[in-house]
This record gives sequence, structure tokens and C-alpha cells, in this order.
Amino acid sequence: MQYIKPALPIPDQIRLLQSRGLNITDTAKAASYLSHISYYRLRAYTFPFQDNRDPNHPFHPDVTFDDVLDVYRFDRKLRVLVFDAIERIEVALRTQIIYQFSLAHGSHFFQRKGLYHNLANFKNDLKTVDKEIHRSSEVFIKHYKLKYTSPKRPPCWMSLEILSLGTLSKLYENLRISAEKKSIAAHFGLNAFVLESWMHMLSHVRNICAHHGRLWNRTLTQIPKLPKNPTFTWLINSAVPADRLYVTLCSIQYLLNTVAPSHSFSIRLKALLQEYPKTDQTSMGFPTGWESEPLWI
Repeated sequence: MQYIKPALPIPDQIRLLQSRGLNITDTAKAASYLSHISYYRLRAYTFPFQDNRDPNHPFHPDVTFDDVLDVYRFDRKLRVLVFDAIERIEVALRTQIIYQFSLAHGSHFFQRKGLYHNLANFKNDLKTVDKEIHRSSEVFIKHYKLKYTSPKRPPCWMSLEILSLGTLSKLYENLRISAEKKSIAAHFGLNAFVLESWMHMLSHVRNICAHHGRLWNRTLTQIPKLPKNPTFTWLINSAVPADRLYVTLCSIQYLLNTVAPSHSFSIRLKALLQEYPKTDQTSMGFPTGWESEPLWI
């Protein structure tokens, strides 16, 4: 089937939404928003308010343009909250990996292939390290290149500092089980296999936030393992869908309790949910009574 839908001027976009039953009383306001938030981006937020089994996508009764905007605003603020939290966790993860392995295996442990499971993945990750070093404009990387000729790559506390969380998670996963790898996971109250999955999940969610993607009711493709014997306070009710955002938020809360014990993530999350009480928490995987979980108190 060939795609033949034409581009629509903003007044036509508004009329289309109205024809589908969306209550728009202030068309000038709607036009202003649609000139800054594309119709297609906003479509992700109108979707829950529509009967999408019908090819005409009619809106449910009494849905207003402000209802849609509230979901959009909630999601934007949620992304900011989550991105900020993941940044703190990412710095801590990077610090522990560098610290534990450099003490045990030296400043350039990351290029010792004997420490890794999969040689092909090791080579690919090292290529990524080289690309990041080559394009980095960090002062400490430039200084190393100017002052030292060997080893070619800067030490781990420089080289790993410029890697993305995604590459860092792949590197950690590929490291063989060792006292150092276990110590890193134990520092965060987890075992290595759970921490690996959480790092992949956090990288996935971080990228969604960084690229302004829809987060609130998304089905995540990087599914975290749930800890069976966590060191610190975890969920009493762990019968929750692991591919929904609630588990990610629980993981962030759990890690922040170690990384930054005085953090305010749970307070800010609850305040955000109270600010937008119509937000469908079920779509995010929140179970009934989640606020009573010791993890969130």
C-alpha cells in the first residue's frame, strides 16, 4: 500500500481533531501549540483518549484539548525528573567500574581481552572506545594526547569517562564474573546479572528522555531482571509488569538510596503525580497501593 496522506495546514489539523470529537474551545491556543508541538508528536498523547479500533480514531466523550496537553506536560516533566536521576546513577556506576577494576588490573584494564567473555564484543566495544577518544573535545583527553605517546589510549579514568551509558553497560556485561565485578554489583545491593540488566534498561530509558520520546505509558524493550535477594529495601509486591515504567522508577529509587541517600526522587515523583491526578497510572504499571511500599516511604 502506498502512503498518500498529504501534509495539513494547522487550521486543517484543528478541524480534523474537532471532527473526531476533540473539544477545542480556543482554536488560537490550539494553533499556537500545534505550531510548536507537531501534530504527529501530539498524536502519541491523543492516542489513549481515542477509539483506535475505529479507522477514524474518534475521541471518547468530553475529551478536551487541555486533557491532551496535560498528558504531554506530565510526560515532559517526568522525562526531566528521570533523566536527572539517571545522570546521578550513571556517574556512580562509572566510578565503581573504574575504581574496582583499575585497582585490581591496572589503568588500562579495559583493553585486556582476558577479562572478557566474548572476544567479538570486546573488539567492537574497543572500537567504540577509540571512536569516542578520537572525537572527544574533553581537555583531559587532549592533554593526554599531547603529553603521552604510550599507551595509545588514555587510562580508564579518562577513556571510560567519555563513554555512553549504553557502551558502559555492554562493557560491564561482557566482563567475566570476578571479585571486582561482584564488588561493583554488591556496592549497589544487587548481583551482577541484575545490575547488568538494570544498566541496559537505564541506558534505554535515558536515550528516550534525551531524545524527547514518549515515556509515561511506553512498553520498554530493555526489561530489567527483578532482584530476588536484594541487600536493601525493595518491593513487597513484585508481581508487577517489568516492561512498564513503574519497575524502572522502582529501580531508580533503589539505586538512588545508595548513590544519594538524601535524594528527593520519591517526593518529586509523588508531587508530579498529584499535580496531574488524571494521569493513568495503570498504563505505567503502578499497582494499587504502591505509595505504601517501604521502598517509596
